[in-house]
Amino acid sequence: MARPDYDVIVVGARVAGAATAMLLARCGLRVLAVDRARFPSDTLSTHQVQLPGAARLRRWGLLDRVAAAGTPATREVRFDLGHAVLEGRFPRYDGVDALYSPRRTVLDAILQDAARDAGAEVRDGYAVERLVWAGDRVAGVRGRRRGGGAPVTETARLVVGADGKHSMVADAVGARRYRQRPAATVACYTYWSGVPMSRGELYQRPGRAAAAFATNDGLTMVLAMAPIAELGALRRDVEGHYLATLDVCGDLGDRVRQGQRAERFRTTPDLPNTVRVPCGRGWALVGDAGLVMDPITAQGISNAMRDAEHLADAVEAAWSSGRPLDAGLAGYRRRRDAAALPMYDFTVATASLSPPRPEDRLLLASLAGRQAEIDRFLGVFAGAVPIRAYRSPRNLLRLLGARGLATVAGARLARSVHSPSLSR
Repeated sequence: MARPDYDVIVVGARVAGAATAMLLARCGLRVLAVDRARFPSDTLSTHQVQLPGAARLRRWGLLDRVAAAGTPATREVRFDLGHAVLEGRFPRYDGVDALYSPRRTVLDAILQDAARDAGAEVRDGYAVERLVWAGDRVAGVRGRRRGGGAPVTETARLVVGADGKHSMVADAVGARRYRQRPAATVACYTYWSGVPMSRGELYQRPGRAAAAFATNDGLTMVLAMAPIAELGALRRDVEGHYLATLDVCGDLGDRVRQGQRAERFRTTPDLPNTVRVPCGRGWALVGDAGLVMDPITAQGISNAMRDAEHLADAVEAAWSSGRPLDAGLAGYRRRRDAAALPMYDFTVATASLSPPRPEDRLLLASLAGRQAEIDRFLGVFAGAVPIRAYRSPRNLLRLLGARGLATVAGARLARSVHSPSLSR
């Protein structure tokens, strides 16, 4: 059998794909990353690189580049739920104490440059048309430069789909979906000048959510979210609906009106919640191609970086030891699900935009005057404190006491539907 052209071909070269290509190339593998987009170019994004993602950038030697590009560090956050307001600092996580909200033109370029520096070949403007198979195993891709040219076949020992929530790779291999939930929200965001932001701001109201974070070029990214049933109303008056959402979020609407909108509104109802089997014979999925969820918890970028690292670890360990790759990929799937599914379930529930339940209020009331506990609570949303550990009976007993824990347990027994509460 002829030697493949590459060890790994990565389809998609934004965060998930560029990070995967970089890490595999750093292992000494021959890597090709392709993307149909031409770079630099923007894309819809949650922007937030949560604490675990920032810690990975630091380990990879790239966090300083993100900061040097003018991306502000966000160390403090105000979380306004209407009935309660929490203010605090993110807990330190693996050497970092801040999240970052870079424009994608900045973050994607940094990761693509790092992939090239590591020895990977990165081709933009290259559309993959189909996968190449050797029996029941994926063995490469066939595609061509956008705008014309003859199709070209490239072969590899492994093909990685990093091509987003509508992944061609995932569809071509028939990656099974599970834990699937319908889209619940519609999101709309834009960038504002003259709206200074010294900390991150998060808002939740029944039927509404909003976020505001400083990004590059002195701009502030402001996001508004509503139930997907309001998509028609949003489309009829994008700016009016957007500002009406901000108006129920403290003084955020007033502050935004005092600034200047710097770019067009970006609106999407295409916010699926889907988990796919992320690996098979000769293929793997990373980032949104394998697991995508509502942006309300802004985990997508950090999830993509986590998947890239876990997949690179699995591939390097298998090939350096001479073990079959399929066994290593099975381990990658277990590791991904263990890390991602608790936040996935919490995110899907939070996206219902339901009013707070009595046990939610009880938990938040227990944090009053306890700054370290407030910071730890905020760390859950930043991915620094595992949800499963935070919602454990031992931790809830510590926070609520025996009587409060009994109240929460009683609410659980009385409720048969999935709850978005952190106390569930």
